[in-house]
Amino acid sequence: MFPPRRYLASMPKSGHIALAGKPNVGKSSLLNTLVGEHLALVSAKAQATRLPVTGLRTEGEVQFVFHDLPGLLDPEYALQARMRALALEGVRQADVILYLHPAPEAPAPDFTRMAGLDAPPRAPVIVVYTKGDLLAPPRLAQLASEAIVVSAGTGMGIDQLLTAIVAHLPEREFAYAADDLGTQPTRFFATEFLREAAFLHLEDELPYAVAAEIEEFREATDPVYIRASLFVERETQKRILIGQGGRTLKAIGTHARRRLEQLLGRRVYLDTWVSVLPKWRRDPAQLARFGFPDLPAERP
Repeated sequence: MFPPRRYLASMPKSGHIALAGKPNVGKSSLLNTLVGEHLALVSAKAQATRLPVTGLRTEGEVQFVFHDLPGLLDPEYALQARMRALALEGVRQADVILYLHPAPEAPAPDFTRMAGLDAPPRAPVIVVYTKGDLLAPPRLAQLASEAIVVSAGTGMGIDQLLTAIVAHLPEREFAYAADDLGTQPTRFFATEFLREAAFLHLEDELPYAVAAEIEEFREATDPVYIRASLFVERETQKRILIGQGGRTLKAIGTHARRRLEQLLGRRVYLDTWVSVLPKWRRDPAQLARFGFPDLPAERP
């Protein structure tokens, strides 16, 4: 997938790299570029990432384990509180922290202050300015002389970023096969691609009320059969999600199916249904059902 780059090391290097920052700073787009595969959902709307997505990149003697974390925000309800706790847990466990901040809004505030931490994290923090392609050439040249500036769309700055990460990675045997791209099961990506489609096709606040769950997954069939349920909090939201004559639901299913077929390299039949689950974003039992552990919002 990538031309092998042979880093000088007495033994293999491997480490966990957290992609951290506020919502909508380009974490998911950068993860997809770094691993060369569309793993994390991408949306122009903020707070689309709810659960961490892990992507792998192995080059020569180095294995990068990237974690796209939820945006560090001030939570307003239970789901957001658990998203923040997951992000803080990812920061706490990382060997290297990439602090992403949009280049047009440089300079970035101090990471410890931005994240609301009581003390600096133990892992080294590398400031990475994203969306560098939006800068005018003079400003881009100035900022690039001072920091790492990347563009997920053009690939600008990726080699420089990888080199900076390698300098901080510990010497450690690989935890994953060299040709692996991710660690989560296909079921996880099926729900993520459905949510990505919801953010694409639904307006205003409705995408934030959508949860997805895989009820049946038959990979031995051709095409692969997946039965999925989408959940919203009110009947009015259900009607909008389905759309006139089922058009919106069909568009969401088509988007997710194409993403899955690209990921699996096989045909997929995606059977999608909609149900109402009142106030699921504030219900601890339902949050646990959808994969959000009850983590304490610890300070790293």
